[in-house]
Amino acid sequence: MSAAVVAQSTDPAKPTSAPAPAGTAAKPGANAAADPATPGMPKTDAATASAPSGEATVATKPGDATAGQGKAAACGACHGMDGNSTDPQYPKLAGQSEQYIAAQLADFKSGKRSNPIMAGFAAALSEQDMHDVGAYFATKAALPGVADQKYVDAGQKLYREGDVDHGIPACMACHGPDGRGNPGAHYPQLTSQHANYIEARLKAWNDSSRDASKDGPHVKIMAAVAQKLSQEDIGAVASYIEGLHSAEPAAPVAPASP
Repeated sequence: MSAAVVAQSTDPAKPTSAPAPAGTAAKPGANAAADPATPGMPKTDAATASAPSGEATVATKPGDATAGQGKAAACGACHGMDGNSTDPQYPKLAGQSEQYIAAQLADFKSGKRSNPIMAGFAAALSEQDMHDVGAYFATKAALPGVADQKYVDAGQKLYREGDVDHGIPACMACHGPDGRGNPGAHYPQLTSQHANYIEARLKAWNDSSRDASKDGPHVKIMAAVAQKLSQEDIGAVASYIEGLHSAEPAAPVAPASP
């Protein structure tokens, strides 16, 4: 597993002191749409297409990134053509797993996730389209962000250790030490995600008055965790996540000609 280069190493016992310098500093408190188009934990697995009664279920083929590029063109207006949105109210999709993106699109199409804009886009997509779009964005790399230095220590502690006294588990238990997520379990990639977006999602889950009737098991887990976080906790961990990214090995330098 690659090392995380943010305000810490992948070893929670040996945190460093500063986030990786990239992008623009993210500060807690900024407003964002309550449910723009991605994270929100998945509730279904769009792995198979439905078949008429009495017929065998047909498995969806693995996503085709080449086909997905054309199908993802409409996503570019909000999420960026390469999945790196410039408006922090819209999540970065670059590097997100095919499985996660396909599951979210399926939930928008079915109404399990409520977002009028995304529902409109998803309505026209077949299950294969969803996997192709997911495969395309999975081939892209999320541009690194930067955590606000004053929130690094608190955010790092929550992400890597949680808060035992308040029953808050470490974020990395599901999303990984470097924030790459777990595609098989449908835990999304968080690394370099906009702090504003993460904060908006956590605040939405933190709201105990929200309608939880359609929540699946993954969302119930996130809601239970978010409701134990203070507003300061949310701001700190969201900022920390924006600065979380992995070190990429430097390209080899060709030897000079004699």
